[in-house]
Amino acid sequence: MENLTGHFLIATPQMPDARFREQVIYLCAHNQDGAMGVAINNPSQEITMLEILLSTNIPLPAGPLPPVYTGGPVEMESGFILYKSEQQIGSGLAVTKNIGLSRESKLLEEISNGRGPKDFLFLLGYAGWGPGQLETELMDNSWLTVPGDISVLFHTPDEQKWKRAARRFGIDIAMFSGIVGNA
Repeated sequence: MENLTGHFLIATPQMPDARFREQVIYLCAHNQDGAMGVAINNPSQEITMLEILLSTNIPLPAGPLPPVYTGGPVEMESGFILYKSEQQIGSGLAVTKNIGLSRESKLLEEISNGRGPKDFLFLLGYAGWGPGQLETELMDNSWLTVPGDISVLFHTPDEQKWKRAARRFGIDIAMFSGIVGNA
């Protein structure tokens, strides 16, 4: 199977796991050891960015605070920053040439001070798959894969991301049948 790093996994109506219904996962890593990604359209109802910043003693920025996202069911106490930048910031994972994933609180502090990336999502937890597990879910028609898109990642309202990610490739996900495929 091709490497799907930087692609969206769009949950199909056949998704058996209720935690992933109508979710869009941005895949940050995919190789022979498995896959790792973060849900980009699941704002948390339980924790706010204000609580995160206050608990880490990071100064509050001017203006409204973005939501905190539930990135997935694994390590939900761990914070991740998915961001757009022309260069890798600090240590972390370079997902694509202009998308990075970091766990560094220093990056969150830079964002709060107005010196960090403007386009970012703060997430708690991630979604992970062991070797071959994601490929099995793809064959079971639980997910549709399409290339990732920065406008969907950072500039689309959360409630529209599921449909818009698929629609960018001519797919009406709400009408998706049992046919599997990649765009």
